[in-house]
Amino acid sequence: MKALVVHAPQKYATEEVPVPPCPPAGLLVKVNACALCGSDLRTLRSGHRRVTLPWIIGHEICATVVERGPRCAGPWAVGELLAIGPLAYCGECEYCASGRQELCTGQREIAQAWPGGFADFMAVPEECVLRGTIHRVPVGMDPVFAAVSEPLSSCINAQEKGSVSAGDTVVIIGAGPVGCIHAALARGKGALRVIIADRNAERLAFARAFDPDLVIDAAREDLVQAVMKFTGGDGAQVVISAAPSPQAVVQSVEMARKGGRVLLFGGLAKEDSKPGVDMNLVHYNALSLIGTTTFAPRHQAEALRMIASGSFPAAKLVSHRFPLARFEEGARLALEGRALKCVFVPGGAA
Repeated sequence: MKALVVHAPQKYATEEVPVPPCPPAGLLVKVNACALCGSDLRTLRSGHRRVTLPWIIGHEICATVVERGPRCAGPWAVGELLAIGPLAYCGECEYCASGRQELCTGQREIAQAWPGGFADFMAVPEECVLRGTIHRVPVGMDPVFAAVSEPLSSCINAQEKGSVSAGDTVVIIGAGPVGCIHAALARGKGALRVIIADRNAERLAFARAFDPDLVIDAAREDLVQAVMKFTGGDGAQVVISAAPSPQAVVQSVEMARKGGRVLLFGGLAKEDSKPGVDMNLVHYNALSLIGTTTFAPRHQAEALRMIASGSFPAAKLVSHRFPLARFEEGARLALEGRALKCVFVPGGAA
């Protein structure tokens, strides 16, 4: 089969590799679509502390069951189309016991603990079958859209934690796929005003499709001043830092109104993860700083419902489709910021 193999940072290619065996208590699936994530791009650029190279990456997956292991306990039949999230929760910690799997202390991930979805076929381990995020794809849904239910799930979790609601002014720093997802979700929740900012003009052009009330090119104007001017000096009820930038965290605090919520969604580089936030602003403005990451199974179920109903515009998010054989081309566009969301379709033309 063909698979995308990462050998070292900035060294990767589609290659011929063996089809993995079906796990005795798991599944063998044929990948219909696998989307490229920001964390994939970081792995391509500089490696990943949880990925031992060479490795097959890719964790935003839609696939068809082609074989069930003889001891598989899952309900999925051969031929069923599944949205396969990467996470396998431990099922034993206090968070799993209370239904808050997004906080699981022992979770493992496809494309880290097990080979990922940029391949013609993928083995789904027993851990994911028993305690993972696997859902049947609604009838008629494009597999490409089912694959992007994974990042949508994390954003749903974040906005749930941040209580984004009708009447809010929401600022999103970062106009990549995650930023655009947040813009669409905030609009769907009835946000009064949605503002999106970035330093990349091409990404801002993609973001306009999500109908923000204001687009700010942070390379050309002061972001905090622009937000304060637009809000009459009040600031925003919700600020979402969706960029891997320490400056974005600092600016988020500076543009939040009194009593506001700052959602810290974009992870920072380990060597630069302590930005100089003015904690007096947090204290005297009674701000809530909320960190969020990953999601629980219920969030991906909601993501699939939103895509199926049309309440989330998945077609706007997916800017490029490629066969897996053209992975290098799609990755280059994404790395250069000239694509919003690239999805790869193994085994044929996209």
